[in-house]
Amino acid sequence: MSAPGYVAHPSAYVDEPTEIGDGTRIWHFSHVMSGARIGRDCNLGQNCFVASGVVLGDRVKVQNNVSLYAGTVVEDEVFLGPSCVLTNVTNPRAQVDRRSLYEPTLLRRGCTVGANATIVCGVTLGRYCLVGAGAVVAASVPDYALVLGVPGKVVGFVSRHGHRLRFTDGRATCPESGLRYQQGADGVRCLDLDEEAPLPASLARGERAHDDWKPEGPA
Repeated sequence: MSAPGYVAHPSAYVDEPTEIGDGTRIWHFSHVMSGARIGRDCNLGQNCFVASGVVLGDRVKVQNNVSLYAGTVVEDEVFLGPSCVLTNVTNPRAQVDRRSLYEPTLLRRGCTVGANATIVCGVTLGRYCLVGAGAVVAASVPDYALVLGVPGKVVGFVSRHGHRLRFTDGRATCPESGLRYQQGADGVRCLDLDEEAPLPASLARGERAHDDWKPEGPA
């Protein structure tokens, strides 16, 4: 049998069968249960837990002390900050078995959940949204939204690079990348990249987009 394409620290537990992509790293005291699906090039920090049925996409970063319970789906390139919390039952009771009533939580591509934030189950976090540290999110969040506070509220919008967007006549430009964004009745959209496209390698390296810039491939 060939060696797995992922790396797990000797103190980590990976129950079989699981699906774990090449290049993924699982660090100290973490536990991945059987039936979990983890994509390529992910990073699970110390003391993380991934329950059976959880799905993680590619290049997901899970920082220390994060538990992902059944019902959670995490798309590509999501960042989960240290000690953030995701639940899967709205009204848990120790004396009532609600294992058949887990409520789904979807984290769309590229979103960020800050340290110590809490995501109440049954919601969707939109693509590239940013939930600030310590926020409590109990309702779905649109793409590119900036969510702060308790309870969490949308206070603005951010670029793919995480910068606050300042709109003039419905248009804004990311100060780091130069990517352009438009705000309309259907929300915020990037004018230079499809929402499902990975960030091109040059922009991931910190280069800027120019007037004649065209995507040259993912990072």
